[in-house]
Amino acid sequence: MRLKRILYLAAFLTCLSFTVTAQDAGNMPKWYDTFSLRGYIQVRYNGFQSNPNLGCEQCDKSWGTNSSFFIRRARLVFSGQIGKQVYFYLQPDFASSADGGLNFGQLKDAYFDIGLDKANEYRIRIGQTKIPYGFENMQSSSNRIPLDRADGTNSAFTNERDLGIFFYWAPKEKRALLKRLVDDGLKGSGDYGIFAFGVFNGQMANQLDENNKFHTVARVTWPFAIGNQIIEPSIQGYTGQFVVTEGDMSPNVKYTADRNYLDQRIAASFVLYPKPFGIQAEFNVGKGPEFNKQTDSIEVQNLKGGYVTMSYMLKKNKHVIIPFLRAQYYDGGKKFELDARSYKVNDFEFGIEWQPVEQFELVGSYNFSRRRYEDFQLPENYQTGNLLRLQAQLNF
Repeated sequence: MRLKRILYLAAFLTCLSFTVTAQDAGNMPKWYDTFSLRGYIQVRYNGFQSNPNLGCEQCDKSWGTNSSFFIRRARLVFSGQIGKQVYFYLQPDFASSADGGLNFGQLKDAYFDIGLDKANEYRIRIGQTKIPYGFENMQSSSNRIPLDRADGTNSAFTNERDLGIFFYWAPKEKRALLKRLVDDGLKGSGDYGIFAFGVFNGQMANQLDENNKFHTVARVTWPFAIGNQIIEPSIQGYTGQFVVTEGDMSPNVKYTADRNYLDQRIAASFVLYPKPFGIQAEFNVGKGPEFNKQTDSIEVQNLKGGYVTMSYMLKKNKHVIIPFLRAQYYDGGKKFELDARSYKVNDFEFGIEWQPVEQFELVGSYNFSRRRYEDFQLPENYQTGNLLRLQAQLNF
């Protein structure tokens, strides 16, 4: 009898254990509940250009004589909170250009966040991601109103990304606010922390490090509400040594023996979110490699530049209409272009964004551009002109 009771008890406990395990498994989210897939596609047309020699290599390669329909971005975003303190993000783009061809696949983001506390207010990000420098640089191209980022701040990093390790801190309520600014269509930059600090290779995304010397970056921002308005001031800076590679230099241009150049900046940002009137302004100063046509050499020189964008958000019958205008200025080099090409930019544009439904938007703008961009092969190159720009964007 005692043996039977023991066997019955063992069977009961086994069944109970199985039931609890099954209930726990039933409460655990499935992989398709924690993973998400989204993305966007941008198709552009740049036309009616008054000067076919006016180009913009960094912002849009379809400027100039090759103007036509152009897929600017075609991106998929895979992400998920796969654990209470583990998050991943993977974003390829299928509209990159290479060797004169278009629409190649390229990795944009590949990182994971590790929360250091249960609320994930403190977290470490590891991988290829946007550098926390500049509001517009971190703002997704699917959210930004002007079609391209401004030269003054975007000249810091091509593709805005690099490979490294970053620390982020943000209180729970600030993380919720940063998320809401994007979810509500207010053109937020996303959650890159209230305080950010990181080290990264410094040679741009999808590039090997060239000197075994890390860049360092730090940023502080503080979004807050005043009545119905939300304001976000920020300050950020980075420093490091950038290597101008042989593939980015003309055969006879002069350069330092090790091709290492000081690369550092500091920037201030101010955002008044469009409720309904909005202002977004940034300005940065620093030093970096730049072509000097007087000496036919690449030298460390001062740089400065920024922009002001003003907008007004109208909502009527579920339509969103945002007229905007922007002025930008930049005087300095672009370290990732041929011979660290020297620039002086004075651009003005105005336009309108129309969202008839959440998944689709149209943007039309007209640009007035004055650009001096010179390198060893083209030491005298000052171009002015106007052009009409159109973009259709699908969000899913």
